[in-house]
Amino acid sequence: MHTNSIIELSQSALEKNIAFLRKTFGKKVILSSVVKGNAYGHGLAEFVTMANDCGITHFSVFDVEEAKIVHTTLQDKVTIMVMGLVSDEDMEWVVTKGVEFFVFEKNRLNKAIKTAKILRKKAKIHVEIETGMNRTGFDKKELTSVIAILKKESEQLTFKGLCTHYAGAESIANYYRIDRQIKKFEEAYQYVCANNIKPEIKHSACSAASMMFPQTRMDLVRIGIMQYGLWPSPEVFVNYLNTKKSKIDPLNRVITWKSKIMNIKTVNAGEFIGYGNSFLAEKKMTIAVIPIGYSHGYSRSLSNQGRVLINGHRCVVVGSVNMNMMTVDITDIGNVKKEDEVILIGKQDEVSVSIASFSDLSNQLNYELLTRISKTIPRKIIE
Repeated sequence: MHTNSIIELSQSALEKNIAFLRKTFGKKVILSSVVKGNAYGHGLAEFVTMANDCGITHFSVFDVEEAKIVHTTLQDKVTIMVMGLVSDEDMEWVVTKGVEFFVFEKNRLNKAIKTAKILRKKAKIHVEIETGMNRTGFDKKELTSVIAILKKESEQLTFKGLCTHYAGAESIANYYRIDRQIKKFEEAYQYVCANNIKPEIKHSACSAASMMFPQTRMDLVRIGIMQYGLWPSPEVFVNYLNTKKSKIDPLNRVITWKSKIMNIKTVNAGEFIGYGNSFLAEKKMTIAVIPIGYSHGYSRSLSNQGRVLINGHRCVVVGSVNMNMMTVDITDIGNVKKEDEVILIGKQDEVSVSIASFSDLSNQLNYELLTRISKTIPRKIIE
């Protein structure tokens, strides 16, 4: 078991986030918890348990591997929707378990039909429409033949949803592109309905779209980053605040990442710290060695600029972040000793290190930073 650090997950923070999202979207909109990427680094099995305890019964994953973890954890108590990869080999499991999945090309559609016939059980599909992301989805010219297949194979398929995905709704720079996508999706929906076939639901919104373009909330929202207590971008946050009298962030960070000091050393002026010569001590320094490095998800790009909290003080990373260790400057902090707590993400004595500050310093998206946190680090659910 990894003992270098621990991830703590706040149940109360998640409850507050879910309550805020539900109030924002209304009771009629299904809130699908997006838990791809190991639940954005929070730990998939742990997080879906927490979310289910908050009343969430719909989960969106990227692939079947993630779907299997959710199913093992929560069994048939919830709906699971695969938005990405379903290999031919996995199709039987997906149909057997009643897992829903996106269909965005003919081969997958035909495989679903074939498998459903063999198993004598309907495949639950969401037909994805290409509206401008140019990644996955049926083009407008393919819709006629797709509709014909859906009608012909109605005994093998349950048309659960019609869906699409927006290409960067978190940035105002993409406004016209997203607006065009919204219109294209509505046209596709109307076209499908005009052909006497209708999905049970339609959905298109991620966290950013659901806040920046309220009309995209439709029947279901696929909420990832916001349930974890983070905004998709500063623009989305500012846009939200501009609509409110109270300028208070309603989201609460769920994750805290903690470690401990492994060793303390004195370094004389004129000596280099760590590998190479990226940091030269210009005065006599005291440094603390932390047993966390880039193999754990603490980016090497944070060398000589990352921050951690020790005894309520911000301490700067000095020297290169190594595979399993990093060194921080504790020269001006008194009474520091081995085994003292180190906060990598979180709060200590009213001082905090945010994921956003990580992102700014390392030039990573907060999504990217979170998903790179090692799966081997224990996750602990706290109140």
